[in-house]
Amino acid sequence: MKNICPTRLRRCQLAIPGSSVSMMAKGSQLDVDYIFFDLEDAVAPSEKKASRSKVVEALNTLNFGRTTRSVRINDPASPYCYGDIIELVTDAGDNLDVIMVPKVLDAADVLFVDKLLSQLELDLGLDRKIGIECLIEDVEAMSNIDSIAASTSRLEALILGVGDFSASQGIPMESIEGTIDYPGDIWHYHRNQLVIACKTHGLTPVDGPFVDFNQPDLYRIECRRAMQLGLAGKWAIHPSQIEHAQDIFSPSKEAVTAAREMKITYDEALAQGIGAVQYKGKLIDAASIRMVQNIIDQADLIGM
Repeated sequence: MKNICPTRLRRCQLAIPGSSVSMMAKGSQLDVDYIFFDLEDAVAPSEKKASRSKVVEALNTLNFGRTTRSVRINDPASPYCYGDIIELVTDAGDNLDVIMVPKVLDAADVLFVDKLLSQLELDLGLDRKIGIECLIEDVEAMSNIDSIAASTSRLEALILGVGDFSASQGIPMESIEGTIDYPGDIWHYHRNQLVIACKTHGLTPVDGPFVDFNQPDLYRIECRRAMQLGLAGKWAIHPSQIEHAQDIFSPSKEAVTAAREMKITYDEALAQGIGAVQYKGKLIDAASIRMVQNIIDQADLIGM
């Protein structure tokens, strides 16, 4: 069964360390679809608990405009996970859209977070339901991806975390930096699996980080590879990557115009009892319109 998730743009998800007050403040001024404050990898163990209050302050005092507000908590097997959730939701639940859960291994990990969120929302009387996103960054998680995707109606998206996944699978670092020649896209299988699980269950598939932000051309290549397989966006680990991701994961004005024209042409044909019709020398039918509708829906969400 497919989830009915809130409609959110995720062309770019910008990572910001939850320990940096100044970087979080700068992030609120950026034109980006989605920001997540990171309490996991970007924060040293000695600073994890102290960083929670910094993130709470940022969520409660900064104006993020249209940007989705998220926090990557520590993983369910860590000693920080439950405390992250309790403090964030108790002190900033009204200003938190999504919780991002790293290193999920199976559906039980997701259900733990879901159950704790449900208890907190009920106890605190929160009106809005906080969403969950999960990082797929272990071979065990990939083998369980379908059950993870089906775990809870609160789940909104799955993200391919290539760093930890590389360690799990034994992939060398040079491969994820794009400096080893490989005959094709090294992440083709993983991205495909993620997209299929997400589309089956009504979730949004998102591509993870590209670590060298000084190589925008390689970053754009990875964005295109992900986009062509159906992923909706990609992480940015530096503000310089935002424009590239949001450009590539947006349809062109020409594509949007053509999509709307095709839809009108097809609807007119249907009204005449015709199931397929030509548009500028191409045959369009029901399958064509399904693809066209994806472009129209995305354009409407972006405001094109």
